[in-house]
Amino acid sequence: MSETDRIIPSKEHIFLDGPKSRGYELGFAYRVFKQFIKGFRNLHFVGPCITVFGSARFNEDHPYYQEAREFGKRIAALGFTTMTGGGPGIMEAANRGAYESGGASVGCNIQLPFEQKENPYLHKSVTFEHFFVRKVLLIKYSYAFIIMPGGFGTMDEFFETLTLVQTKTVTQFPIVLFGKEYYRELIETIEDMAEKGTISKEDMNLVLITDDMDEAMAHIRHYITTNYKVKPRKRNWWLLEKR
Repeated sequence: MSETDRIIPSKEHIFLDGPKSRGYELGFAYRVFKQFIKGFRNLHFVGPCITVFGSARFNEDHPYYQEAREFGKRIAALGFTTMTGGGPGIMEAANRGAYESGGASVGCNIQLPFEQKENPYLHKSVTFEHFFVRKVLLIKYSYAFIIMPGGFGTMDEFFETLTLVQTKTVTQFPIVLFGKEYYRELIETIEDMAEKGTISKEDMNLVLITDDMDEAMAHIRHYITTNYKVKPRKRNWWLLEKR
């Protein structure tokens, strides 16, 4: 092979080089640890949350944006903190609804070279370097999850949350998939999984699929009021105590 025929790996291909030195791996593990500690320290007192997932690409004129904004208002009225990925689109809308109605609004942002930037409707925001760290924090402090229309990132968050609930890795908190028409083919695929036995038919009950915001919030409220009680705290933060 001539010198000109050799493939010179770019920075994006660095992980194809194989295992790194032990010092490098230790340094990586330490950086991840620091990210977790940063998240724990900043989010420890945010109160019980409901996380809203969804696309960063919808502007404020879009119906999905307006629906997410209304979800933020209703989450605040329920006495919970609205948590999102902290960026624009659906995330901004849900934070905005909470922020404008006097509720607590929190974002777990991610460092990206494009698209993602912190929205202005946050009482507290933490930015992470790694998606997997961010997802842990978005799930850790939440007692219900609302999945609005979105893309790859939203699907990743939805299926990871659903898998954790299905396997009882986390408590069986309510999951709402909002947008029947948007998710029609995905719903059909999940139903096909149940028919073919790759998931249990009972697993279909882990998700409420709806276009009705009243139904979504009633579903969440029923679970919360059955299992917990919400107490107001100083500065409008909230404390959830197990009954």
